[in-house]
Amino acid sequence: MTKKYIKNFSAEYKTKVVLELLESEVTISQLSKKYEVTPKTIQNWKKHFVNNASMAFEPAKVVSEYKTEIDELKAQNDELAKALGKATVERDWALGKLKSLDIPNKRDLVDSKLKELSMARQCELLKINRSMLYYQPKIISLYNKKIMDRIDEIYTDNPEYGYRFMHKSLLEEGFSIGRDRTLKYMSIMGIEALYPKKKKSISMQNKAHKIYPYLLEPYWQTTNGIRSVYIPKSNEVWSGDITYIRTPSGFMYMAAVIDWHSKAILSYKLSNSMDSSLVTSILEDALSKYPAPLIFNSDQGSQYTGSEHIRILEKNGIQISMNGKGRSIDNIIMERFFRTLKYNCIFINEFKNIAELKEGINNYVDKYNNRRFHSSIGYKKPMDVYLNAFKNAA
Repeated sequence: MTKKYIKNFSAEYKTKVVLELLESEVTISQLSKKYEVTPKTIQNWKKHFVNNASMAFEPAKVVSEYKTEIDELKAQNDELAKALGKATVERDWALGKLKSLDIPNKRDLVDSKLKELSMARQCELLKINRSMLYYQPKIISLYNKKIMDRIDEIYTDNPEYGYRFMHKSLLEEGFSIGRDRTLKYMSIMGIEALYPKKKKSISMQNKAHKIYPYLLEPYWQTTNGIRSVYIPKSNEVWSGDITYIRTPSGFMYMAAVIDWHSKAILSYKLSNSMDSSLVTSILEDALSKYPAPLIFNSDQGSQYTGSEHIRILEKNGIQISMNGKGRSIDNIIMERFFRTLKYNCIFINEFKNIAELKEGINNYVDKYNNRRFHSSIGYKKPMDVYLNAFKNAA
């Protein structure tokens, strides 16, 4: 079978054929045979040539028409570029807000009735596992909640207690609980003994994330056998941590950021889950209101070693410091605030629901920051000390 080839004719070639046809000295059939082009094609070339002949005498008009068309296309492109830019800004803003949501709130955003976007794609965009849509958290019994509340109280009184001492204390008070369950509950609550432990060698440390050094050692001093920490000025060191907060219907987690010199609470938030969005949201909130510190200290929990939290710190030029593994005492300033909060707010009030709890904590933090005198800063108010540092610097 012979393969047919389609000829491509140049504009000059077409013009030559049409001009010869217009001279009317030959027939279309003759031209067809001479140039090996079908009569129909030659007729089409002639028609196109005649219809556009006026362009040869009004080139300015042709240029003008094309220029107008080009200008219209450019205007459309400019509008599209503006719309795209606006959409990009709005998308980035929405993504930033989504990152601050915890998993339960993200899960609530998934719409099973949305036909244009599958549930799998919605989960992908929200960066959650689809299995989370069907996850139902186990409800803690009133008895087990009572145990956890008592663990919280015992730990607040005795922050040096590990799970063995905690287990003994619970047994002594008549609770029926094993050592493993005691350890499990303390882990759920984010509790570990507040005392210096022998530091592990690098080979023994958790290799799931980069190990950051503890940068606050130079600020510690020992006087008459008593070890204490002194930070000379505001915004030199911030730290973050999470604590268990009991409620009538279960428990919540509270994350906070504190300035070590002034003892001011710079940001805090309550959540029903202890995930990375809880700590990144309050860090971003603090940085949006106050200048970045020199150092940020935390424990080595997954919330603080996560890529997003590290990215925010590095983006703002903040040095990253982390407690030694199992050394809660390295973050003593925050531990002391949480203890004060529980003694003076949580334990002495019976909040009926989450809304009352949030209001109670809001009122307490406001009082702590702005109306309560703090002995370690010369009986001054934490937020006054923190903000005055910037006024004096100016």
